[in-house]
Amino acid sequence: MKYLYLHGLGQNADSWNKVTEATEVLDHSVCLDLAEMVNGKAATYPTLYSVFSEMCNAENEDIILCGLSLGGVLALNYAIDYPQKVKALVLIAAQYKMPARLLKLQNTLFRFMPQSMFRQTGFGKPDFISLCSTMAELDFSDSLNQISCPVLVVCGERDNTNKKAAIELADILKHSQFKEIPKTGHEVNLESPEKLASLLREFYKSI
Repeated sequence: MKYLYLHGLGQNADSWNKVTEATEVLDHSVCLDLAEMVNGKAATYPTLYSVFSEMCNAENEDIILCGLSLGGVLALNYAIDYPQKVKALVLIAAQYKMPARLLKLQNTLFRFMPQSMFRQTGFGKPDFISLCSTMAELDFSDSLNQISCPVLVVCGERDNTNKKAAIELADILKHSQFKEIPKTGHEVNLESPEKLASLLREFYKSI
């Protein structure tokens, strides 16, 4: 079994360190770096998803995907397209129908932010803008019935932007459960790594 972790936009692979160290499957875990995956390529959602899909398809064992925000969207997308490859799914603060207005607002804010604020993520300012723009039309509403594996949907109590969609997602998906992490915002893996790891350990044991 391979456990693949996908970070959110604005994070990097190290954002999962405290979470994976507190799980019992560290030796079988891989924290992917989304910026490295599209290094030298156009930083668009279709390109990122294509590279990610190829990586997953090359695995010779069952995979469990755990993704936050953008990482959650990628994991959800792959589980829809290749349900036979995914043993279980963890979706954290993930949208199944992109909030186009919010993405446009984020892009407007990105344009006024200095380049230095993007460097630690591996993505540049144009990459952020391109990724958000090319995600705006994503809508998996009619394809969620393709997913039949166990699903854990997680959201921070204070993540008001994504909580409604997370609860809806858990209601729609088969074999799914919703867990809210108290006193936590959007970046659950950074804000409450121990609490998230505890949920993951319990979920992994149930599979």
